[in-house]
Amino acid sequence: MLGTELLYALIGTGATCLATALGAAMVFIFRGELSAALQRVFLGFAAGVMTAASVFSLLLPAMEQLEEAGRTVWLPVGGGFALGALFLLLLDKLLPHMHLGSSEAEGLPARLPKSAMLVLAVTLHNVPEGMAVGLAFAAAAAASGSGALAAAIALAVGMALQNFPEGAAVSLPLRSDGMARGKAFALGALSGVVEPVFGILAVLVAGGVASLMPWFLSFAAGAMIYVVVEELIPEAHLGEHSHIGTASVLAGFFVMMVLDIAIG
Repeated sequence: MLGTELLYALIGTGATCLATALGAAMVFIFRGELSAALQRVFLGFAAGVMTAASVFSLLLPAMEQLEEAGRTVWLPVGGGFALGALFLLLLDKLLPHMHLGSSEAEGLPARLPKSAMLVLAVTLHNVPEGMAVGLAFAAAAAASGSGALAAAIALAVGMALQNFPEGAAVSLPLRSDGMARGKAFALGALSGVVEPVFGILAVLVAGGVASLMPWFLSFAAGAMIYVVVEELIPEAHLGEHSHIGTASVLAGFFVMMVLDIAIG
């Protein structure tokens, strides 16, 4: 049975990884860098999608699984959420990376080129996304009905929608800095590879003990909310009375919510 769950997880995370690669391929079409306004729109949209996905695709299903099993809800959901946020905090402190528009590196000191730092920054975003999609498809493989699979597909579609501009946000600035198109594309696409990797790892750990699935779903939710609050919202400059940034967050939340309701 675990083999089926791994296959489902690989297909789901592979699709979201492909969306990142397609976004990175925009370097072959466009020459310039993304405008500040467009970056704000993409960052806000990603924040909205990830927030809605955390609620509708991860936390609520975790609660439902626990209630159906007659188990205590608050400890696995609250504990998993807190552990997920702490995990991303630890990665943020340890992994050398540099965000778009910043000149200062974060994480442990490392002599890495700026291009590698930018890729690692986007990689941080993709770690919880890969876990979320992988776990959702693994749960769908283990479930008897089609509802879980539809919900997993809705989550993958939402993640793919916001992964596409993420790939472009890596490759286009690298090209503007003088990097060859092929290398800029490869680095942009590489930032999405972490999704299948962490998706499979999460399924391997959670699949061994089915009762841990609510913990892992909540863990992925906590990790995604950390990314939203720590990185996406500040980078979207939502504190500067940015109506376009705020509208983008609302639009992302709306799209993910509707996807989950309509498909899931």
